[in-house]
Amino acid sequence: MTESITSEHPHIRSFVRRQGRVSPAQQRACETLLPQFGIAYQANRLDLETTFSRPAPKILEIGFGMGDSTATIAAAHPELDYLCLEVHTPGVGNLLKLIDSEQLTNIRIIQHDAVEVIRDMLDDGSLDGIHIFFPDPWHKARHNKRRLIQSPFIAQLVQKLKVGGYIHVATDWEDYAVQVLAVLSAEPLLKNTCTDYAPRPEYRPLTKFEKRGLNLGHGVWDLVFVRAS
Repeated sequence: MTESITSEHPHIRSFVRRQGRVSPAQQRACETLLPQFGIAYQANRLDLETTFSRPAPKILEIGFGMGDSTATIAAAHPELDYLCLEVHTPGVGNLLKLIDSEQLTNIRIIQHDAVEVIRDMLDDGSLDGIHIFFPDPWHKARHNKRRLIQSPFIAQLVQKLKVGGYIHVATDWEDYAVQVLAVLSAEPLLKNTCTDYAPRPEYRPLTKFEKRGLNLGHGVWDLVFVRAS
């Protein structure tokens, strides 16, 4: 029996639905592969073991962009399952193409608002890890309120982690890194794995964009916290 979840309180969205150009190949991937690797949003709890047809550690990725890093990580860790959330169709189509070309079986995609998916579809204590890589920084001060990493969201998100599970955030905006560090440090169920920022874990590949930024002297900040209780 599934549990129906509803909410009367709208939330501030941390994204803009800009469609962008969808290539013919991305469109074909959405049409042919999304029925196999996609999960439709619904306000009911999702059984992750049934979804992936096996018991295995489950990692949630929020906002995978074009999916290149997601596919690289999933290919390197076939023993883990990755539930990946993204709202933009070009990225969804591109990741589906990578799933097909790399013959990946450990990725499922939900094309929907992450806040609603987490609130409505995920059981407490169901995740072993959470990846949030390069979320939209909303760098203008008047738009900072739209940033995803804020205390109410993290308080809800951490409930979905198992004790000992981790949350890994990476950003290339220093002021956002400062905010993320403050928010995660203030959450009583989380403990920082480092004094402040963490070295980039080996499982997170460098993107072309990130490499270019590092060559130009731009910083990247990784934060890895674990659920302590």
